[in-house]
Amino acid sequence: MSIPTRTWLLTPVTGALLAALLLSGTFAGRSDAADKPRARELGVPFDGTPGSYDAITDVKGVEVGHTTLISGNGALKVGEGPVRTGVTAVFPRGRDSVDPVFAGWFALNGNGEMTGTTWVTESGFLEGPVMITNTHSVGTVRDAVIAWRLRKPPDPDGYYWSLPVVAETYDGYLNDVNGFHVKQADVFHALDSAHGGAVEEGNVGGGTGMICSEFKGGIGTASRVLSSKYGGYTVGVLVQCNTGQRNQLRIAGVPVGQEITGAPVWDDDIGSIIVVVATDAPLIPTQLNRIAKRVSLGLARTGSFSGNGSGDIFIAFSTANAGADDVGSVRHVEMLPNDSLNALFLATVQSTEEAVVNALVAAETMTGIDSHTVEALPHDRLRELLKKYHRLTH
Repeated sequence: MSIPTRTWLLTPVTGALLAALLLSGTFAGRSDAADKPRARELGVPFDGTPGSYDAITDVKGVEVGHTTLISGNGALKVGEGPVRTGVTAVFPRGRDSVDPVFAGWFALNGNGEMTGTTWVTESGFLEGPVMITNTHSVGTVRDAVIAWRLRKPPDPDGYYWSLPVVAETYDGYLNDVNGFHVKQADVFHALDSAHGGAVEEGNVGGGTGMICSEFKGGIGTASRVLSSKYGGYTVGVLVQCNTGQRNQLRIAGVPVGQEITGAPVWDDDIGSIIVVVATDAPLIPTQLNRIAKRVSLGLARTGSFSGNGSGDIFIAFSTANAGADDVGSVRHVEMLPNDSLNALFLATVQSTEEAVVNALVAAETMTGIDSHTVEALPHDRLRELLKKYHRLTH
């Protein structure tokens, strides 16, 4: 099997387009992420008020970049393919900023990896982007983030030490995960292409080869804007969804996974999910730890029970308190009182739920190694079920 030249796919593609791209061997570009419906547009009801893009980028300053690697078909040949993988980058303050943000994290189930979290716990800061990729590419991505930073103009204190945050979920059902196809250049591309505005979802970036509730999964995002009564703050969530059993899947309370049956992909909840939560509310690290824990409740709304084999790891950060880690003087920071956190907790739960459903809706059927095929959630059947259970909005 011949392997095409480096394939950078930055947006989900249709089967016909994908075939053409694989024949040509290369594709680069960025969709406006508005060429296919999202969950709300299909009539899925959600609580809360989304931001302009209903995405993590509704939090001012947050940027997201993807590199998507798709090549080859047929039998697995380790080191050659088929390749169905990638990497995603989430910058709290944009790719040109070196200003850390307050952060906290939580592992609902620890059968997974998120590097750099020991220092997040110790320092209370996230320094640099959050990266998400496949299980066996964590080391490559970690080292590439450091190399990328060294290519940029140095910050005032120099760049002599780094502990990047890199998380993973496993795509080995569809991807040649032991082929180590994510390279330094692919990480650089995800970092350099990060942008605000609409975020590409589904079979993109680190989510390219992922599976969600035994349907095709991947990247999803959503946001909530609080009312002025609660400060008008924004909460945004991005997920890399690779977890869940089909028979447990619920969307807007509807037992979708029981209604839409299919051949099992796995016998247990063995996948994983990485969730990134961003907010502009002024929160300190202990409060962000609490925000990260509320992701669990959003996942539960979709039927997840966080199985033994699932790496369910979440990180939350606040873009408030710029310059809080500046050296040379006492820093004065702002924080909300704990009694004011309830609206943010709820926004996190709501955004997480919708982000997972958006990942399912955006993902497209994919065939990978050894002709393994994972079907996408059918939009027409989803609408039929929402109508049957009196949950369809339009």
